Amino acid sequence: MSARLDRIGLGRFARAGERLARAVTIASVSFGRSLLWLLAAIIVGCGIWMLLPLSKGNSAEPARPELAAVETAPAGDTSAVASPASEAQVPVAAELGRLRISSQTWRRGGLGSKVLVTFTLRNDNDYAVKDIEVVCAFTRRDGSHLTDRSRVLVDPVSMKSRKTFVHIPIGFVNVNADQAKCSLVAARRA
Repeated sequence: MSARLDRIGLGRFARAGERLARAVTIASVSFGRSLLWLLAAIIVGCGIWMLLPLSKGNSAEPARPELAAVETAPAGDTSAVASPASEAQVPVAAELGRLRISSQTWRRGGLGSKVLVTFTLRNDNDYAVKDIEVVCAFTRRDGSHLTDRSRVLVDPVSMKSRKTFVHIPIGFVNVNADQAKCSLVAARRA
């Protein structure tokens, strides 16, 4: 009976099975090497990314106090006369005590990694304001601080009025962020 099976050609099937086993072994070794190269590339890429400096818009930088610290002289005060050249260099700050956020909400956008804030800004000053800097602090569910993000709004807000800013992108946020509290840092007279 074995002679009859050899005549059918089972020997060819056995040789094909051996070739297939060798090909699978070579492919698995090749796949393992490719996986090691991929892992090495990921490690090197992460190392380079960690060495890059933070971008200005997405870093947790402290608020810029130089804009809020600039004060304007009263209209009748002649002791502080400024030259036109120095007026161009020093921004005229607005009074932040009469500028406030009356309501605010936030939601995630961009696949959950970006923050979109909606808030109403109320200006009780006797002048319009522009270049309003807003800083939003993000916290976890337990109240621990995660990060701060800031944004400068160039749209002016008229005097004695309010303006609603809808879905303003503030920046990237940690996925663990649960609460946000936005506050005003600086503004200029329009």
